[in-house]
Amino acid sequence: MATEKLDLLILKTLALDPLHGYGISRRIEQVSRGVFRVTLGALYPALQRLERAGAIKATWSRSENNRRARYYTLTRAGRQRLTAEQQAWDRVAEAMTRVLQADAE
Repeated sequence: MATEKLDLLILKTLALDPLHGYGISRRIEQVSRGVFRVTLGALYPALQRLERAGAIKATWSRSENNRRARYYTLTRAGRQRLTAEQQAWDRVAEAMTRVLQADAE
């Protein structure tokens, strides 16, 4: 999965609730009905990249099974980035749909 797409999926997922890494991966898989399966090897570098960029922040807390886990939340800058990236994605998806649905002349 391309870096930009993964970042967008993570930002959108965190717009709903703070989650730990495994929770982010599971939610993306569930919401996409299994189409997107984010491996932890791809997820954690993306989380680090987004944290360095100031789009998310991480805090230590207890998970639902009482283990220490880093929970990620969206920052104000992350919400702005999500809005911009979602608008860009919508434009691309709309253009792709127009091209794919165009009748051959």
